[in-house]
Amino acid sequence: MEVPLVSILIPFKNTAPFLEACLDSIISQTFTNWQVLAVNDDSSDMSLAIVQKYANKDSRIKVFNTNGRGIIETLRTAYDYSEGKFITRMDADDLMTPKRLELMVADLEQYGMGHVAIGQVKYFSEKGVGDGYERYEKWLNALTEKGTNFSELYKECVIPSPCWMLHKVDLDACDSFKPDDYPEDYDLTFRFYEHGLKVIPSKQVLLLWRDYDHRTSRTSEHYAHNYFLDIKLRYFIKLHNNPNENLVIWGAGNKGKTIAKKLIERNVPFQWICNNPKKIGREIYGKTLLPINSLEKIPNSQSIITVANEEEQKHINDYFNKKGKISMKDYFFFC
Repeated sequence: MEVPLVSILIPFKNTAPFLEACLDSIISQTFTNWQVLAVNDDSSDMSLAIVQKYANKDSRIKVFNTNGRGIIETLRTAYDYSEGKFITRMDADDLMTPKRLELMVADLEQYGMGHVAIGQVKYFSEKGVGDGYERYEKWLNALTEKGTNFSELYKECVIPSPCWMLHKVDLDACDSFKPDDYPEDYDLTFRFYEHGLKVIPSKQVLLLWRDYDHRTSRTSEHYAHNYFLDIKLRYFIKLHNNPNENLVIWGAGNKGKTIAKKLIERNVPFQWICNNPKKIGREIYGKTLLPINSLEKIPNSQSIITVANEEEQKHINDYFNKKGKISMKDYFFFC
């Protein structure tokens, strides 16, 4: 049987302290039929020299430049040069566990096209991992273990950007890296879902995810909360919003108000409920805030929930379950 080629797309910019460990983790993979398409985004440190040194020693590693045009353009460049049957992405500051490629290839060979292979993740940091990242890791891995990632698509990005693999033909069907929308990993995740890809469950940690103060996801404006919210609303309106039902927003905190404002700008009608007695009856953006029990009087409702408290979310889930409502059809958690 012919061993498939895996193309590994690696955008990099000023990650010199981490590149050798990243590339060593790839070279040490148990699966060896791979190519690295590493694209330099105008680094000002020794990053390019480090990757070039590895490329000079290993013909499987190719190096290209994009002159500071951003991560989407670097991914496009890498993808243009990819030759593999399977495509995967890797960040230049992270580490692959030794069997990552072997296990992902085996999953895709077993399940076939129309599937995306992912793995569990483990955060690490010299300064220690914060509570927020620990909660995200636990939440994401619990979904990945069962392959139910898309069930909570509107909460956070449910596909770890440096730890997925799929058939190139499937990635092409999802428009690969053509859109200019940031955050690009979350937008791509929605397109995986939109095109009906199924997540292959995994119980294995396949990515060691490095956290540090100047990581791009921490510093770039493209990964600010408003960008995530824009993507959520755009795909919700495109994929899930039923104009024949009454849209309801739960919660009048910052996220609820932002969603309300954006829906008004898009001329999407909605009603607004909350449980804060100081806000009930008030008008915000011309909409009167109603008490929670008003939902009983709103027929054929579809709800966007902005309540972040986990205990409250459980109560809301129980409430909808008793009503026979279905998650990702009748109600959507946006946090």
